Amino acid sequence: MTSAPLDDTTWAELREIAARYPHKRSGLLPMLHLVQSAQGRITPEGIEACAQVLDITPAEVSGVATFYTMYKRRPVGDFHVGVCVNTLCAVMGGDAIYDTLSEHLGCGNDETAPRREGDAATVSLERIECNAACDYAPVAMVNWEFMDNQTPQSAVQLVDDLRAGAEVHSTRGPKLVTWREAERVIAGFNDGLANEGPSAGPASLRGRAIARERGWTAPAAQTPEVTAAADQAASDQEEGK
Repeated sequence: MTSAPLDDTTWAELREIAARYPHKRSGLLPMLHLVQSAQGRITPEGIEACAQVLDITPAEVSGVATFYTMYKRRPVGDFHVGVCVNTLCAVMGGDAIYDTLSEHLGCGNDETAPRREGDAATVSLERIECNAACDYAPVAMVNWEFMDNQTPQSAVQLVDDLRAGAEVHSTRGPKLVTWREAERVIAGFNDGLANEGPSAGPASLRGRAIARERGWTAPAAQTPEVTAAADQAASDQEEGK
């Protein structure tokens, strides 16, 4: 699949990202996300562009792009579904969810499902090692937005709704945007949707609620003066003072 060439606007935004950092090479990760936003994947042209802007070699850029799994060398669907299959999610049914989706979509790991006649959007699938949401296991993500407490049946309904072009929201509130739109946000360009949905749900916040109910507080910050006094007290105790 051929991607459209990087346009002047994207080149300008690549330079804008590099200029955010005291050492412009630090901008490589968001620059690669911007390439994905513009071209749907990491392309040879995108690698060359990042290298040129940062004054490093294409091999150095490629080494980063092939190390992190969020950078894709093959085209990604309009909606990228990642299913957690790490320990807790797997125990709770993550493997069954992934297997069901793989069969239903007709694609494997890091592949895009064939587009059917009448589909409004494409869907790709990935096995994810951890979505950092164990309290809502089994969990999937769509374009990095959480879909909590999934089942094989709810996951199939999810991808069918996405393919049909229905408006779908994360279980935590935000409306799902396309993968390219999400990649642009990760590159550091605000889409105005940052305040949609809660940052954490009741299960994640239960520990804090219990602490408040029981009057627990965090230990005081250990300043150098406090630490020195504690060390001296311990030393005096050892010496029998």
